[in-house]
Formats: sequence, structure tokens, C-alpha cells
Amino acid sequence: MTEKEQLEQQLWNIADTLRGKMGADDFRDYILGFIFYKYLSEKMHTYADKTLKPDGIGYADIDEADAEGEKYLKEVREMAIETFD
Repeated sequence: MTEKEQLEQQLWNIADTLRGKMGADDFRDYILGFIFYKYLSEKMHTYADKTLKPDGIGYADIDEADAEGEKYLKEVREMAIETFD
């Protein structure tokens, strides 16, 4: 068994353990939602980093508890809505 096949088998076993008694179809729908959410999250993070680059900050550097951080987040959110609408 190759290393790739071993990894695939291990991932399959982990998925079976996580799934538990849930049916495979239900689990698929559940996991696909998470995968899509992760995709959207990464896309937004990349967009925000690109948008904030001229200001010399990154999305992860924003302190949302700070008034200035709230301002940045609001602006990025509004620009994203306009761009992706």
C-alpha cells in the first residue's frame, strides 16, 4: 500500500468515526456545508487582506473591540457586499 493510499484510508476511517451513526448521505450534506463555509471564509479573508493592503494592515491584525478596528471591518464588509453583489 502506497503512502497516498494509507493517507486516504486513514482519512476515510476518521470520517467514519466522525460520522458515527449518521447516514452517509446526511453526513455528506452536513460536511459539504462546512466545506462551503470554509471556502467563503477564506475568500473573504483574501479579499479583506487585498483591500486593506494600502493601509498597511492585514485582516487578522484588526482588533474588532477597538473603534478603529470596527471602522475597518465595516468598510471591508460594505466593499465586499458591493463587489460580490
